Amino acid sequence: MIEYIRGELAELTPALAVVEVAGIGYALSISLNTYSAIQGKEKVKLYVHEALVTGGRDDSFTLYGFASKQERELYRLLITVSGVGANTARMILSTISPAELCNVIANGDERMLKAVKGIGLRTAQRIIVDLKDKIVNSGIATELHVSSEPAAMVNNGIKDEAVSALTMLGFSPAPSAKAVTEILKADPDLPVEQVVKLALKQIK
Repeated sequence: MIEYIRGELAELTPALAVVEVAGIGYALSISLNTYSAIQGKEKVKLYVHEALVTGGRDDSFTLYGFASKQERELYRLLITVSGVGANTARMILSTISPAELCNVIANGDERMLKAVKGIGLRTAQRIIVDLKDKIVNSGIATELHVSSEPAAMVNNGIKDEAVSALTMLGFSPAPSAKAVTEILKADPDLPVEQVVKLALKQIK
């Protein structure tokens, strides 16, 4: 079983990282949170979750990489929930940071989970019910220094438009999404064009 992979970051996209170790390139599926954490680095260390799917026409073996043990643990908890598969769990961790996700689950904030693409009300409720106690018992929330304050709501329509505009301007999706989210948390009523202007000043 692979615990982590450490080596040179050979390729990076918002969904995939290729880490070269001793002449072998390991392709790892990643979340936007991990993408943001490792972007610009030459050498990285990614904690690994191995997924082997058998029984279909084609067996598959996929490596998932995470910038922190806490994010990997949250991913592993998410895929134990009925209705949450590998890609859905990665989508959740691409939309909400690990600390925010702990907050969302701890506070029963189903609206934030429903804002994630592919998550309906029933699945959001199931995630909260199934994982609330597990997150507390696992100690993840403590490790991430999660507060008990409810997570700030973000207008996802405005967020998506702003991130799309920034991407078309040539900026990477992960830092764009991070900047836009912070701006909308501070002022949820800003129009798209104002959000884009403020984000342009923040993204490096």
